Amino acid sequence: MPKNQKSVLTLFKHVYIMPHFVIDCSLHILELQEPDTITREVHQAANNTGLFDEADIKVRLNPFKEHYLVGGNKGDFIHVFANIMEGRTTAQKANLSKAIVSKLKSMFPEISFIAINVNDFEKATYCNRNMV
Repeated sequence: MPKNQKSVLTLFKHVYIMPHFVIDCSLHILELQEPDTITREVHQAANNTGLFDEADIKVRLNPFKEHYLVGGNKGDFIHVFANIMEGRTTAQKANLSKAIVSKLKSMFPEISFIAINVNDFEKATYCNRNMV
C-alpha cells in the first residue's frame, strides 16, 4: 500500500468517530446551571456511551434571549443537535439520545421541553482541513 494511501485510511478511521453536540436553549437555562457544567455533563454523557473517543467529542452551547417560541409561547427549552459520522446502529443512536436527555432531565427537572435529535453525516462528503 502506498504511504499516502495508508495515511488517508488512518485519517478516515479517526474522523469516523468525531461527534458534535450543539445545545440550543433559552437564556434562563444558564441561570439554573453554569454553562461549563452543562457542556461538561453533555460531554460526559456522550463519552459514557462508549461510542466515541473522549478527545473527539465537541460540545457547544447557544443560548437564546429572544426570537424563539416553545409551543407558541416564550418558555424554557433545551434541544441538542447531535451530528455524528455515519455507521452507528439505530440502537446505538437511541441509547445516545436517551443518555443525554436523561442527564439533562436530572439537571433541569423543572424544564418540560428537553429533546435531542441525532443526524448522521456521510464519510464520502465530509472534509476537514487535514484532508485537503
